[in-house]
Amino acid sequence: MVQLEGDVAAAYEDVRNDKTPTNWLLLEYVDEKTDVLKVTSTGTGGLSELRSNLKEDKAAFGYLRMVVGNDELSRRSKFVLVSWCGPKVKVMRKAKLSVHIADVKNVIKNFAVEVSASTLEDLKDADVTLLVRKAMGANYDGQASK
Repeated sequence: MVQLEGDVAAAYEDVRNDKTPTNWLLLEYVDEKTDVLKVTSTGTGGLSELRSNLKEDKAAFGYLRMVVGNDELSRRSKFVLVSWCGPKVKVMRKAKLSVHIADVKNVIKNFAVEVSASTLEDLKDADVTLLVRKAMGANYDGQASK
């Protein structure tokens, strides 16, 4: 079981709030030996900024607000949960991630898409946006998102 340090719930609500500019958060382990996660960063720069905070030798969980839609009337905030396991993460940490995600989901409850990523290539803007658009349901823009 993972422990959450600090006010993770407040950071989560900040990302969820359309009235604040914060659109992502990152939960990282406080060290290599313990199973304690804390919010290490938040930001307003979307997926690209979140991606720039991921480290090859760290495991982490990210939460992201994306505004998507076919036109101004259909634009909606949708949320993405990212489970990050960098390519240089130690074996024991990797093994625990699948268990720890359940504990993270007890706080980060609302998301349209869950993405498991082990390289930055897994988090390309176009690919994640397409997943979110597909999760929205009906697509009325001439099927531009194939």
